[in-house]
Amino acid sequence: MVTKNFQYSAFLRGPSQVLPSLDHADIILERRDDENLVLMRMERFQAGSDSLHIAARALAIVARRNMSLAEEVLAEELPWLTWLPETERQECVRELLGQLMAGADTGELLPFGRALTSWRSTAVIWSDPELAGDLQGPFPGDGPEVTRPADAS
Repeated sequence: MVTKNFQYSAFLRGPSQVLPSLDHADIILERRDDENLVLMRMERFQAGSDSLHIAARALAIVARRNMSLAEEVLAEELPWLTWLPETERQECVRELLGQLMAGADTGELLPFGRALTSWRSTAVIWSDPELAGDLQGPFPGDGPEVTRPADAS
């Protein structure tokens, strides 16, 4: 995907200076105090959405017929999967495929993005045997007793 970056304020001051760039690229409007925005032509958006839907469905069909092949395909794209224990690797693949299919069907990809980030973080923890061991417990006791805050009224 070709992108061109503009300051959001430049777009507000003169959209006619920014919008012609849509002929050849998607536009990222950079904002200081909030998430950036993306402008694109509907045709490019629809092509990307359709492509994602087809790829997600195809990968899901492969997974139903041959889970080890689907895992191999995802592991090639997501090399950090090798840090997960075997049982978690299979759970990760199933969850990511499910989220990807749901996102392709609905257009809502944030749950997939969150699951991907979560699983990547889990894999990083598993890559450090000491940290992974510490987080598996056992944990001594219930922790320190905390006093109840005073009533503010």
